[in-house]
Amino acid sequence: MGINGLDKKRSVLNVSVSITSKVILLFAALFVRHLLIQCIGNDVNGLNSLYTDILGVLAVADLGVGRVIIYSMYGPIVSGDRVKVTALYCLYKRIYRIIGLIILCAGLLVTPFLPLLISDYKDLNPGINVYLTFVLMLISVVISYFYSAKTALIEAHKDNYITTGINTVSSIVIYILQIASILLWHSFTAFIICKIIGTLLIWVLSNIASRRKYSDILSTWELLDKDTEKEIIRNIKAMFMHKIGTIMVNGVDSIIISVFIGVVSLGKYNNYTYIAGILAGTIALFFSPLTSVIGHLCASKNAENIKRYFSFFYSLNFALGLVFFLGYYAIIDGLVSLCFGEGLEIIRPIVYIITLNQFTMYMRNAQLLFRNASGTFYNDRWKPLTEGVVNLVLSLILVNVLSDDIRIVGVILATVITTLFICHTVEPHIIFRHVFNCSPKSFYIRNYLYIALFTACLCLMTFIKENTSIGAEYMGFTGILVYGFISVGISIIALGLVAVIDKEFATNKYTFTSSSVYRSE
Repeated sequence: MGINGLDKKRSVLNVSVSITSKVILLFAALFVRHLLIQCIGNDVNGLNSLYTDILGVLAVADLGVGRVIIYSMYGPIVSGDRVKVTALYCLYKRIYRIIGLIILCAGLLVTPFLPLLISDYKDLNPGINVYLTFVLMLISVVISYFYSAKTALIEAHKDNYITTGINTVSSIVIYILQIASILLWHSFTAFIICKIIGTLLIWVLSNIASRRKYSDILSTWELLDKDTEKEIIRNIKAMFMHKIGTIMVNGVDSIIISVFIGVVSLGKYNNYTYIAGILAGTIALFFSPLTSVIGHLCASKNAENIKRYFSFFYSLNFALGLVFFLGYYAIIDGLVSLCFGEGLEIIRPIVYIITLNQFTMYMRNAQLLFRNASGTFYNDRWKPLTEGVVNLVLSLILVNVLSDDIRIVGVILATVITTLFICHTVEPHIIFRHVFNCSPKSFYIRNYLYIALFTACLCLMTFIKENTSIGAEYMGFTGILVYGFISVGISIIALGLVAVIDKEFATNKYTFTSSSVYRSE
């Protein structure tokens, strides 16, 4: 018998649409960023990153409500309890409108203090109004809270391809408008106004799509029963801790770089992390659209079956990550120069630590996917807060003790340390103990050996780059191809060794090809 709740057609559709969308938007986004840097300046690129992270910090107000309520919808959807789904949707809509208003007020309070967060504020282009541009960015974010309930309803029903299609169309409209604003007016203000227009378009399209598919839910109003409400409040408290921790790790790094080093350096750093984020996001498309599908699977409570597919997803995640991130490290300097212009490269120690940081965070994908799908938010509620505090303290220490040319390394190294020794220990423990009902010891060994293997591959790639003249001879597309092929060769050899040594990794390739993996109910 196949896995209950794992709908092959819906999974393939969600993943296919997500990947197609990502490829289209990738090239559009790179072109827009290239124009932004070349026509307006890299300091604007740094400001754009700073605004995003400040608003990310303010978004702690949403308490992680969305993820909790989406998880709460899985059970009622599977059982056909439309009344309960309606009640959850009504709760989500009411809470998120309040949260949007809270974030708007908090953002307006932060606005007067923006110059204090930009160490090179006086060196910015005098034509840039940081107050106006930040408020416009704030408005674009707040608008999203007024349609997020409909997006959650669609995704909880495993129809991620709909929201992906809407986001793709809206993003293309935004990019076209932004290209026009850059070429015609060279205006950062007009650039951000385009985001507001795109967000309004998503609101309209989400409203149309949700009303066509779920008009029975949207046209009625229901209240939750006390037991469900109590469970949701419990999970929201746990997700609030996760939200704070995530923000203190991911959002604070850019703010620290801006405060202690400057937005120009932040802009260069962000070019590298932006491309790394694209890679991570592209690989995640193989997994994230399956969250709702796996959520339905986890509702079956078949621990052995769930663990088997966790192992499969983890193995696939590692194989993809090794190839993509080693390739990223091999070609990123040439890619940044090619995409955004010469003179924006950063020194190798920073590139090395960025790559290692992105990979260690990326290796959490399987754990987070199954945690979100199984709803075990409460069990590791103290982990993110501890992670965030340790990361913040280490970042502040290292950014002040290291020399000026590698101060950014200190900020990123702090994140690597907290990810390795907190996230990669606590998260597997929760999943194995509370979902699979077994010990995570063997997984710990396997996970850290995989990360060590990737680190060794990075060192080998560094040795090759520093002891060959390829980079000096080929700084353009040819150099990217040469180093890309070398990295793929190293990856294939490494994966071959893993397949020989690790029996579980070798076994999972049969799981992947088995027809029972995606057999529908």
